[in-house]
Amino acid sequence: MDKKKLVFIFIIGSIIWIFGSNYLIQEFVPSPYIGIVDRTKEIFYIILTGSFIYFSYSKQRELTDSREDQQRLSTLINSMVDFVNFKDGEGRWIEANEFGLKLFGLEAVDYHGKKDSELANYSEHHGDALRYCEISDEETWNNRVITRIEEVLIMPNGEARTFDTIKVPLFNPDQSRQGLVIIGRDITEKREMAEQLAKSQQQYKSLFEYSPDIVYMLDLNGTITNLNPHFDLITGFKREEMIGQNVTQLLPKNYKKFVPHFIQSVAEEVKPIMYEIKIPHRNGTCIILQCTSVPIIVNGKISGIIGYGRDVTTLRKAEEQLRRTEKLSVVGELSASVAHEIRNPLTSLRGFIQLLQMEDEKHQFYYRIMLDELDRINHIVGELLLLAKPQHLKFSKADIQKLLNDVISLLSTEAIYHNVQIVSFFPDEKVIIECEPNQLKQLFINIIKNAIEASIKGGMVEIVIHQAQSNQVMITVNDTGCGISKERLEKLGEPFYSSKEKGTGLGLTVSFKIVQTHNGTIRFNSQKNQGTSVDISLPLLQEIKKNAPLKI
Repeated sequence: MDKKKLVFIFIIGSIIWIFGSNYLIQEFVPSPYIGIVDRTKEIFYIILTGSFIYFSYSKQRELTDSREDQQRLSTLINSMVDFVNFKDGEGRWIEANEFGLKLFGLEAVDYHGKKDSELANYSEHHGDALRYCEISDEETWNNRVITRIEEVLIMPNGEARTFDTIKVPLFNPDQSRQGLVIIGRDITEKREMAEQLAKSQQQYKSLFEYSPDIVYMLDLNGTITNLNPHFDLITGFKREEMIGQNVTQLLPKNYKKFVPHFIQSVAEEVKPIMYEIKIPHRNGTCIILQCTSVPIIVNGKISGIIGYGRDVTTLRKAEEQLRRTEKLSVVGELSASVAHEIRNPLTSLRGFIQLLQMEDEKHQFYYRIMLDELDRINHIVGELLLLAKPQHLKFSKADIQKLLNDVISLLSTEAIYHNVQIVSFFPDEKVIIECEPNQLKQLFINIIKNAIEASIKGGMVEIVIHQAQSNQVMITVNDTGCGISKERLEKLGEPFYSSKEKGTGLGLTVSFKIVQTHNGTIRFNSQKNQGTSVDISLPLLQEIKKNAPLKI
C-alpha cells in the first residue's frame, strides 16, 4: 500500500476515533466515570497507535530486506556467465539474468509472467528452442528429479553453441508444482577441448599401439611403466610380464651397470639420446635394437623416459654381409693384379732350387724347406685366383657318396699322421646331386682337413650324409677337437682371418664361396673344448639364374 494512503487512513481514523469516542462517552457514560474512561481511552489510543507504527515499521523493514535480497539475487545471477531462469509452477518466467535475455534476444521484452511459447514470438532466432523448453520442462516435472541435458543453439552468425542445462523442479508440501530453476552453461569450448583431447589421445594411442617399433616408457628408477604390443612380436616376451619390472631384468649383465647413468643422462641433457643394445630373444637368440630415448616432461618436471627401439638385427647382418663381400671384392681385385705376377717368378725360383738340390747334397734340408714354402705360396696364389676369377660353372650330375669317399681316401694319410680316425655314415641308396664336382671336392677337403687338424690325438671325425628331403641334401662333419669360441665363430669366412698359426683364412673363404655358387648354406655349431659341427646343405637340382645369397 502507498505510504500517502496509509497516512491518510491513519489521520481519518484518528479523527473518527477521537470525536466518536468523546460523543459516546458524553452520551452513555455516567458522570463519575467519565474521567476514568477518558484516561482509559487515551491509553488504548496510545497502545493502538504504537502497535500501528510498529506494524508499519516491521512491514517496511521486511519490504526493504526483501528488496535487498532481490537486488543481491539479481546482481548475483546477472554476474553469472551462465543462463539462469526462475519459473513458477505453470512455467511462467519470474526472473532471468541478463545473459539469458541476451542469449534469446529478449532484452527489450517484458518477460514476467509469460511462458516460453509466448516469448518465442519475440525471439527472432531461438523461437523453436523456447518452444522445446516447455516440452523439456514438462518432462522434468513429470520425472520429479533434477534433469541434465545438452542443448544446441544456433547463433545469428551460424555458430553452434552447446549448453549443459540443469533443471531443478520445486514442489509444495502438498506435492503441487511450486516452480522451476534452470541453469544453462555454455560448454562449447569445453566440448571442443574434450574432443581435441580425445582425438589427441586416439592419435597417441594409434602411434603407440600400431608402431612397428618397440615403444617403451620408464620411470626415473628404471621401472617399465608401459610397452606397446610390438614388444611381444620383436622379443617374444609378454609385455604384461615385463610392465612393472625394472628394465635391468631384460638387459644382459654387461648393460645393467650403465642403466642409472643412462637415466641421468637423458634427464639432464633433455634431448634425444640414441644407442644400440643387444637383448636376448625369448627363444635364446640375440636381437639388436636401435633405441632413441627422450624425457617425459610434465608441468616442467621430468617424470620419466619414453623411447622407441627399432629391430635392426637383419640390417646389421646385411651390413656385415656387405662388409664381407667388400673384403672378398678387395681380395679378388688384389688377386687378379698380383697372382699371375707372383707365379711367374715362383716357377723360376722352384726350377733353380731343384737344380741346386741336384748339384748340392750338403744343403738338402734347406732346399726341401724352400720348396715346401714355395709350394705353400703357390697354393695360396691358387686360392686367390679362385676368388678372383668369375666362375662360369658347368654343373653335372655326380654321386655325393663317391665325391666324399674320394676326399676321405685323399685325406686318410693326413688323418693317420694326426692319429685321427675318419668315420662315415652314408645312406644305402645313391644321392645324385647337380654340382661342379671339383669345387665340391675342394669344399669337402677344406672342411674335413680343418676337422682333422682341430681334433686331438686319438680323436674322431664323423661324416654323415642325411637322407635327401625337399630337394636338399645335408652333409654334416663333426669333430671332437678344441672347438671355436663365440667371438671367432662370428668371423669365420672372413679373408685372412684364421686361428691357425700359419693359416691365411682363405680356405674357409673359398669354401663359403663354393657353397654360395651352389645355392646352398653352411653353418658352424661349436663350443669351446667340445668340438665343432659343420652342416652343409646343398640343392639336388640347380637353378642357374637364381643364385641364393651366401648364408653363414
